[in-house]
Formats: sequence, C-alpha cells, structure tokens
Amino acid sequence: MAETAAEAIDDDILLEGVTYSILEEDEDHDVWRIDAFPTTEEEDTRLQEVLKNYSELTVNADRLADADWLSMALSGLPPVRAGRFFVYGIHDRGKKPSGTVNLRIEAGAAFGTGHHGTTVGCLQAYDELLKKYRFERVLDVGAGTGVLAIAASKTGTTYAVGTDIDPISVRISNENAKLNTSHARFVWANGLNHKDVRKDAPYDLVFANILARPLVSLSQSIKTSLKPGGFVILSGLLRTQERFVKGAYMSKGFRVVRRIHRDAWCTLVMKRD
Repeated sequence: MAETAAEAIDDDILLEGVTYSILEEDEDHDVWRIDAFPTTEEEDTRLQEVLKNYSELTVNADRLADADWLSMALSGLPPVRAGRFFVYGIHDRGKKPSGTVNLRIEAGAAFGTGHHGTTVGCLQAYDELLKKYRFERVLDVGAGTGVLAIAASKTGTTYAVGTDIDPISVRISNENAKLNTSHARFVWANGLNHKDVRKDAPYDLVFANILARPLVSLSQSIKTSLKPGGFVILSGLLRTQERFVKGAYMSKGFRVVRRIHRDAWCTLVMKRD
C-alpha cells in the first residue's frame, strides 16, 4: 500500500517538488512509513488529498519549527560501511578504520551522505564490480555530494567526472573532492552534452543515481556515452519502478548483471553489449 501511494506522489505533477522518503519499519508485520515534507500550503493540501485515497494509511501532519534540520540530522548520523568504502562526516573523523577506502562527505544542501539506500546500493554494486574490473573513465550523472565519482577516483579511475543540475550541489561536490584529495571534477549540466562530459567519453562505467523517469529519458544518452561492454549502475528508483527502468535499458541493448534491494529502493547494474 505504501509503495503504491509513493507511486501516486511520483505521478502527481503538483507534487514534483515534494521531498519524501519511504521505508520499511517492521518487515515481520509489513509496516511501512512515508515521510513527506511539503513546503507550501498548496503542496500540503494536495499531498493529503492524494494520501486520502489509501484507506489503510494513517496520515499525520505536523508543522516543523524553524531550525537547522540538516545540521541536526547529520550530527546524529553514524558512518556508513559499504564493501571497501567507509563514508563519514566531520563529526566521525576519528572513527576511520584501517584497510578501507575512507570518504569524508559533507552534505551541505546536496543529496548523498551515503546513508540513503540508493547511495549505499551504488557503492556496494561498485565494490563488487571492482573485484573483477578496473574503470579508467567514470561518469556520475546527478552527482549530488560527489560521493560516487570521488569513490571511483580513490580506487584507480583516471578520469572521474560528475554532473548535476543544481549549482549548489556542484559546488559542494567540488569541495568534497578537495577534502578527499580527489581528482574528480564536477560540472553544472542538464544531460550529458556538456563539453567536459563529451571530451572523456566513451566511459567504462556510468553512475546514475537520480529518479526513475530521468533514468528512462537519459537511457539513450547514457548508452552513447558508454563504450561497448561498459557498465551502468542505476539507482534512485523504487522496487515498484524496477521493471519500468530495466525495460528502457534492455530495449537499448543492456542486460542486467546484478540488482540490489535496500528497503524500498532498487539498484540495477547493467552491461552494454
């Protein structure tokens, strides 16, 4: 029921700007929770109208007081381990283990601290690929904090470039690259036609941790940017959207190599034949 309601939020044009999360609170009893954060009265009204269509959901609404919620949330987040990668913030800089690829990521206003199921899924998928392959050229579409391109640059990638449509995210990802003494670079771009993206193509691997519909709309561009035999790691999609995204890429000549499910989220590893 919660996943169906989340799909309805995704499909509603009036709720395109609403941030929400969905998670499984109790697997044994199939209890799910949606946390949504409308920023206007209109979004709040529309969100409640959509959710009222699902009688099994209990809807509670609270007004949040003004506060630096991001700083408060990050201060309570533990570091994350995903395969060989250890992602931490400044508040956990004393906890770095030995024998791991340590990535200090400060989120600021960008997405991608490493805690979300999609980011962890991408890092886990990449860690598994690294056991068999090396990737000289890596592209990160929708880089957010830059964690994925930085992870690539710290594990042997010579050319790691990331893009984002949000200039604030680009600034934050470049700052994170400096914090990690990484050569990854990030550019403000909508799509894959930026000159700094084209000049390093074709890529051995593309990360795209965005949303289901943009993943589908970019499927041909991602194929063109990949060399034959290259891999793409796709995430930002719910399990219920897996077939939709997978079908778009299979129709372009990709095949599924691996899929990872974390909470309600799916990460797909696909190979261009």
